[in-house]
Amino acid sequence: MYVSARIDAVSYEASSADVSASIAPLLVQFATVAREEHITRAAALLGIAQPTLSRTMARLEADVGVPLLARTGRGVVLTRQGHTLLGYVEQALGVLERGLDEVIEDAGPVRGKVAFGFLHTMGPEAVPGLLRAFRVDHPGIRFQLVQASASAMLERMRAGELDLCLTAPLPDAPDLAVRALDEQRMYLVVPTDHRLATRRRVRLAEAADEVFVCMEPGYGLRRITDALFAEAGFTPKVAFEGEEAETLRGLVAAGLGVALLPAPDSPRPGTVELAVTAPRAFRTIGLAWVPGRPETAPVRLFREFVLGRRGSLLHPEKPAR
Repeated sequence: MYVSARIDAVSYEASSADVSASIAPLLVQFATVAREEHITRAAALLGIAQPTLSRTMARLEADVGVPLLARTGRGVVLTRQGHTLLGYVEQALGVLERGLDEVIEDAGPVRGKVAFGFLHTMGPEAVPGLLRAFRVDHPGIRFQLVQASASAMLERMRAGELDLCLTAPLPDAPDLAVRALDEQRMYLVVPTDHRLATRRRVRLAEAADEVFVCMEPGYGLRRITDALFAEAGFTPKVAFEGEEAETLRGLVAAGLGVALLPAPDSPRPGTVELAVTAPRAFRTIGLAWVPGRPETAPVRLFREFVLGRRGSLLHPEKPAR
């Protein structure tokens, strides 16, 4: 039979955090005893021996430092302090159950979730088309979509916040798995009244004296353009730096500089796109993930789908290679 532990609350000096860590594994047992108001019945429901449960409840009271249960004949009832604690215990167990439901659902092959990062420049058309094609066969799978710089996405993926990311340039990192998927041509973007606007092609060196607008340092596109400028033999004069390719095109249209960017999904009024013939101006877009990390069925399904789009990632109408 349950015997209440002797409590000396005045001498109890442990912090509430210490007590929480100590009693957390006992909360389900306490809630069961409270609901049943009977140690033997609660022990049977929990599948443990009655003496073991009695000792556990005595330990719980000793850890908390106040009486939680009072004996009444063959059963027990909660003290006022026990009722107070039970309210918080039930809230905590409810939150835990909801959290477990969420992570279990996230891992399910039908209604699971994929945390997917991608470049800003792929947001308007390429990624929506990719997701639309994937959800034809997997309509219930959900996505957490993240747009950020290449370096920020890779760090979030390493930290476990992202499952997969589309990135460029391809990272050369031993802790990441990377697969090239497609190439995207880079263009010199100039205002419609620019001296080169009537041309269709241009060597990048012909723009060496121009003022440029560029992505901010740290973005993958900035690393690519800086490498192309170096290959062309000059360091550009940069007047503006931004985080969005469309913002840069707006600056070009306003006559504030020229830019080296991938082609937009739709033409931007006030600008002209010139193909760069030298150096070879392309960026390679690929899929990256952390190999060896446990993965859910939705992540595996989506990764295999994206890898199957090699050669047609940017052009869904083309057959995959």
